[in-house]
Amino acid sequence: MSQAIEIIPGDGCDEPPCLETGNPRFGDLVTRRLKRRDVLVGGLASALVALFVRPSGGRAGNRLDFKPVPVSRADCVAVPEGYRVQVLLPWGEPILGRMPAFTINNSGEDQAMQIGSHHDGMHFFAIDGSSDDGLLVVNHEYVEPRLMQASASGLRLGVDDAYLIDGRRPADDVLKEMNAHGVSVVRIHREADGGWAAVADPRNRRITALTPMELAGPARGSDFVKTKYSPDGTSVRGTLSNCASGATPWNTYLAAEENWALYFRNDDSKDGKPDQPREHSQYRVPRGKTRYHWELADNGDDAFVRFDASRKAPSPTEDYRNEPNAFGWMVEIDPFQPDAVPVKRTALGRFAHEGVVFAPPTEGRPLVCYSGDDAKFQFIYKFVSAQPYSKANAGGHLLNDGTLYAARFNDDGTGDWLALAIGQNGLTSKNGFCSQAEVLVNTRAAAKHVGATRMDRPESGAIEPTTGAVYFSLTSNIKRKPDEVDKANPRAENYFGHIVRWTEEGNDHTATRFRWQLFVIGGDQASGRDLTGRPLNENNLFACPDGLWFDADGRLWIQTDISDSFLNKGRYEPFGNNAMLCADPQTGEIRRFLTGPLRQEITGVTTTPDGRTMFVNVQHPGAHTSADEFAHGGPGSHWPAGGSTVPRSATLVITREDGDIVGV
Repeated sequence: MSQAIEIIPGDGCDEPPCLETGNPRFGDLVTRRLKRRDVLVGGLASALVALFVRPSGGRAGNRLDFKPVPVSRADCVAVPEGYRVQVLLPWGEPILGRMPAFTINNSGEDQAMQIGSHHDGMHFFAIDGSSDDGLLVVNHEYVEPRLMQASASGLRLGVDDAYLIDGRRPADDVLKEMNAHGVSVVRIHREADGGWAAVADPRNRRITALTPMELAGPARGSDFVKTKYSPDGTSVRGTLSNCASGATPWNTYLAAEENWALYFRNDDSKDGKPDQPREHSQYRVPRGKTRYHWELADNGDDAFVRFDASRKAPSPTEDYRNEPNAFGWMVEIDPFQPDAVPVKRTALGRFAHEGVVFAPPTEGRPLVCYSGDDAKFQFIYKFVSAQPYSKANAGGHLLNDGTLYAARFNDDGTGDWLALAIGQNGLTSKNGFCSQAEVLVNTRAAAKHVGATRMDRPESGAIEPTTGAVYFSLTSNIKRKPDEVDKANPRAENYFGHIVRWTEEGNDHTATRFRWQLFVIGGDQASGRDLTGRPLNENNLFACPDGLWFDADGRLWIQTDISDSFLNKGRYEPFGNNAMLCADPQTGEIRRFLTGPLRQEITGVTTTPDGRTMFVNVQHPGAHTSADEFAHGGPGSHWPAGGSTVPRSATLVITREDGDIVGV
């Protein structure tokens, strides 16, 4: 009997549409000194110079001692002269169990023993302080089913199209996709020839969309997270959409859950109108279809049907109406303890976490970390622990109790941290917040209520090791209107993004006041500006800054994320493929260090302790291959293996030929 195959078009977008909150925009808080005519291409020089603070000088000497690489539109990786690149741990590389070799025909069970897909944030955990041996922990943000499933071959599928067979999805296809999500922990070491290789080790581990996890902090046990799987609201299965990451001072790993809302659906209605709770609607949990239709797996397994969050029973403990509320958190993983249960730290807030960055801990003082909500018109956050940091007994408990703040940027260059704490700043039952759990499950609504500043997609943060200044990338926001521009978001229809930095009052990261400035405005030679107000040039023009990371010597590494559907087209044509640049925060100098292959995003960066080996990820090469190209067997990239192979996300190992520190 023939099977009915139905193709359901996707929206071709990794970022869900964000519910615009309606609170006063920055433009309502600051003057309208920056008029639209001043911020259009060609007019930035006069308008933006006053927004930059001149470099302070810092230490003498050139800290960017490499020749910049040019813009590239080739299906390969380019690094400066004197450097070499190795590809390591591509999607499907076996790391544990029976070590199944990679093939497009791998099963869902096979994938649970292999490196996941769509590599993103990562960290190198040295073993005994070694720069030659350690655990590499890598996030796997999402998947592209048509490039992963043998059953998709020959179908006319777009990037996010899902296909149903007789109205269902094959259960093993769903299992494979779920096991390609999450996090990989794998031991790697340097071999005698200088190359790096994975090592069989009992600590090698896959954490997936099915791995049992605990909930900790104020939301644990609350009515918001009670489900059929966890009637007491203390646990959940899996982690999703793990974007950037962070390493804790006690040597564990935090994975961010970013665009998790797309995985669920809620079709509830009342009187013929949608009837989603605030916990779903403010994050745009969709109606009618999920991103991958996992809930339609043909075996009806409970682990799959939970992605339909519509009400199915009289009680929340009999269905999965609360399942989405257990996602959108930071997930702590101990890479050295393979049996340790991952923990979702709810005190850090629930939103589209891009990642987390910790301020250097001070003995006897509270611990501080920062995170951004990667969506248009969303907020920047800071968490300050209630308990003081002590190296002797530091651990995840420090992240269970404290104050979460949202940032407000003022027109005079100052800023305020606004507490998202029950009973403060109007977060009361009268205004719809009856507990700290409710504040945190609805972090976006709480930040809106206290009057935090709506930013242009806050992404990664980084802290300058020499000064303690905090940097955040604001990737883009084409929805900002001319009358909404302001000093910290100075462009209407912000296609190219920018980076902001601030210093906390008294250089104390626990302070509730700060001073901010722009660090760089992304764009081409006409519209981009560096720290001094100089135009960007052919060696450093870039768009859509995303990942930020400081190395031990204080160089700032900047990764770009131009949407793969727009790469090398229209206004983005001058920038070529996505890239990674390096900046001297003291002088403002920026140079392009690396360019990636076709239709990919550069993600994740970390080094060995000696700084002589750098690891960088290449995510989703070949993404947004057209449906016609795919149907005829032509993915938009064949990186890294070349020929006619399927594209695979992978990690790059970058070293200098002379063995010196990367970037020097």
